[in-house]
Parts: sequence; structure tokens; C-alpha cells
Amino acid sequence: MSFDAYVCPNGHVSYPGHTLCPDCGEEQTGTIDLSDRTGEVVTWTHSTKTPPGVRAPNTLAIVEFDVESEAAAAADDAADADTFVRAIGQVTTDDVETGDAVEPVYAEQLRDPEVGIKEPASQEWDGYRFDPV
Repeated sequence: MSFDAYVCPNGHVSYPGHTLCPDCGEEQTGTIDLSDRTGEVVTWTHSTKTPPGVRAPNTLAIVEFDVESEAAAAADDAADADTFVRAIGQVTTDDVETGDAVEPVYAEQLRDPEVGIKEPASQEWDGYRFDPV
């Protein structure tokens, strides 16, 4: 599974991706792999009442990744390119603070596929969590 941010020809970057750029409406044609990067926790929360199948307690963070060089390379005008992109996800530990450096780590199951109202085969259960560096 990839952990990709998406970029349009104007250098606007979003995660998750969209068919059309949320900023300018251009098609998002490029990707930036975030899986091998270190990001910074912008904010976090600790949830004790989680949906069925999601671990409890569950710490979530919004993480900011520097994408300035890749966005500028994709842009027709580098001055308009985004410098960062943010992603939300689970954290591997409850011990996290704003400003902490984290890295994405692959998890085969972000939730229990046997719990909930969806058919297990209809969903993807893997993804990335953030692990403090």
C-alpha cells in the first residue's frame, strides 16, 4: 500500500488525493510518496470512545510533511507551489506531543475487519500509523 500525496500541474498538494485539485480544479496527475519521510505533529487527540473495531484508546495526529521541492518541480510556476501537506492518522503510542517528529509505519490492520457493519472483503484494512522518531 502506498502513502501518497497528490499534486496538480500548479504544484498544489493534497492528501488524500482527489480527481481534481481542491485548490484550482486541475487534474491531479502526480504523486509524492510520504512513506519514507519524517513529519511534524501539528496537533493530536486521544480518543477513548472509538468506532467498533478500532483500538481504544486511540491517539490520532495531524502531521505536516515538507513537500516544497517536489511540488515546485511539478509546478508550471514554482512560486505558486505548496510547501507542505498534512495527513491525519493513528499514532503508535499515546506518548506524543505537538512538535514531535514522526515517521509513517505500515500496519496490516488499522481496525478489526470482523467488527462493524461492512463486509470485510469490501474494505481495505491496512494503512499507515505515525511512530515518534
